[in-house]
Amino acid sequence: MWEEFPPITTAEWEAAIRADLKGADYDKKLIWQTEDGIAVRPYYRREDLPGTTGQARFTGEWRAASAVEIPKDAVRGDLLHEQGATAVQEIGYALAEFAGKRNTFVFATGSNYFFEIAKLRAARQVWARISPKPMVIWSRTAMANKSLYDPSANLIRCTTEAMSAVLGGCNVLVVDAARFPAHLTDSLVRILREESHFEEVSDPGGGAYYIEALTASIAAEAWKVYESGLATKDAAIAAARAAKERNVAQRKRTLVGVNNYPDLSEVLPADAALPANPWRMAEPFEAIRKKVENSGKRPRVLLLQRGDVKMRMARANFCQNLFGCAGFDVHASETLEPTDLVVLCSSDAEYVALAKEICAKTKAPVVVAGNPKEQIETLKSLGVKDFVYMGVNAVEVLSHWQEALA
Repeated sequence: MWEEFPPITTAEWEAAIRADLKGADYDKKLIWQTEDGIAVRPYYRREDLPGTTGQARFTGEWRAASAVEIPKDAVRGDLLHEQGATAVQEIGYALAEFAGKRNTFVFATGSNYFFEIAKLRAARQVWARISPKPMVIWSRTAMANKSLYDPSANLIRCTTEAMSAVLGGCNVLVVDAARFPAHLTDSLVRILREESHFEEVSDPGGGAYYIEALTASIAAEAWKVYESGLATKDAAIAAARAAKERNVAQRKRTLVGVNNYPDLSEVLPADAALPANPWRMAEPFEAIRKKVENSGKRPRVLLLQRGDVKMRMARANFCQNLFGCAGFDVHASETLEPTDLVVLCSSDAEYVALAKEICAKTKAPVVVAGNPKEQIETLKSLGVKDFVYMGVNAVEVLSHWQEALA
């Protein structure tokens, strides 16, 4: 068998990848630059295992607890997370503030699955450089990424977050209900323990090339934050929070049910609420959608599809998601119908002719799906009011049209 499947060297893998890229930029296509300043490569091998492998791992047992039982003297790194801190900042600043004085820490676990596993492992590695005491980690499912809308998505987020926390080596797991029935938090923990057998393996990420490399990278960056002290903490977290808000607004970071794949039939109950939190990524989109619901009128958006089949379908699907996030009544058709807003969905080459026809036939504002840079001024002169495309600030666009169509 070994003769039929000889080992492949890294150089051979790299050559195959570059051949498949056909001249495209390797770094832009395949290297993920994270919000923590860590470059994540497309694959990892045995040679990528860091020298810190095997150090400061948690091999004990984890248990579940209610949020009200968190020790009063615990260091609340989770509160930094809830203000928008990155994983690196959450570890670094929490340890910088109370290093050596206390050994019980609370960290929030978000939905970046492998990063959150690596974060808790990295926290132990950094702590081991500061204190000989054992580190006790309480992990809370985060609230910063939860939404008033689509509570089933919140439950799924909590599930993956609980998995990350346990696999990352938390001592105590806290799952906070986020607009789903509170009893499901107990069921979630019970399933992980009794059906998924998460308590039967200690440090399951140990030796996994990607997780070990990620753990070492986060630990190294968190140590830099720890050494830098607290002087720049507030400004650094504010910058991280702004970056997250920008990525959510531009839909580079997806919140299912909020800024992408919304449930168009959902109407928020009057008593809908989440546990208090200083900041949540979903709030700008929630505010727009609540304004639409409270107005008593859902603006009707017509996605007018013409011409090139591939382009019109792709752009109609994009706009279905985009305008649906505001709670608009979105409808697709090949013919012009009475509506509050017309969105032209076609190819760039066909937009001028289509705009000439449609702008003359309707009193509704006309928007183009796409960013045909060479034709924008011509299209504006024909009456096109706006352009929506990948990377546009969805919060600004939807706020504008919610107010214009109110």
